[in-house]
Amino acid sequence: MKAHEIDYQIFGEEMQYVEIELDPQEIVIAEAGSFMMMENNIQMQTIFGDGSEQHGSGLFSKILNAGKRVLTGESLFMTAFLNQGYTKSKVSFASPYPGKILPIDLTEFQGKFICQKSAFLCAAKGVSVGIEFSRKLGRGLFGGEGFIMQKIEGDGMAFVHSGGTMAKKVLGHGEILKVDTGCIIGFTQDVDYDIEFIGGIKNSVFGGEGLFYATLKGPGTVYVQSLPFSRLADRIIASAPQTGGNSRGEGSLLGGLGDLLDGDNRF
Repeated sequence: MKAHEIDYQIFGEEMQYVEIELDPQEIVIAEAGSFMMMENNIQMQTIFGDGSEQHGSGLFSKILNAGKRVLTGESLFMTAFLNQGYTKSKVSFASPYPGKILPIDLTEFQGKFICQKSAFLCAAKGVSVGIEFSRKLGRGLFGGEGFIMQKIEGDGMAFVHSGGTMAKKVLGHGEILKVDTGCIIGFTQDVDYDIEFIGGIKNSVFGGEGLFYATLKGPGTVYVQSLPFSRLADRIIASAPQTGGNSRGEGSLLGGLGDLLDGDNRF
């Protein structure tokens, strides 16, 4: 199915959102919870899976398509936004946490892009959002993103989000990039992705960077994020008040007394 051709504009720096402009009868699909705002002519519908097989396919095919999304940790359902008016209308989607939105023109990536779970934000109708199984046991057990990653396929525009600042690395043939497993946003289908043991007793026990890192071998393009959401969540949890209401006293030798002096107190 040929994807709908959509126009877009990305706004913001660290808390971005993407505005999609739809011609009459054009549709954009999005993850539940990413919707921000829309104009009056846009109609919202809940659909099974990604909507790429909504027409001319049987019930079993639709259920199978939706079931694949559950394996990536997503909902059975997605939301479709249809421009039912006679003029162009706009709908916007926002990142769920601080970072960047990456536009992916699948025609420039041979019709396929592989990304971490939960990275997908929205796409033109006709783009398929599925699962990419790992063929290597090590990648599945220690890859940070687990045995399954998302694959985005088709010939239209798709948008994924990342945490923090985004880096783009173009790898030559045989060139290798070593990355923290949680910092991968995605990569082109030609990139060979594997997991490597850091090695060394001191590195493994006292390094604080985990036991494994990802190796990505070119040719191809890799996108890396500086702040994975899991890392951000760990820092927030570590700094949150513990049982009994005691906080960690951020950056202060005075602990709770420092909290009283810094002026940011909530009783």
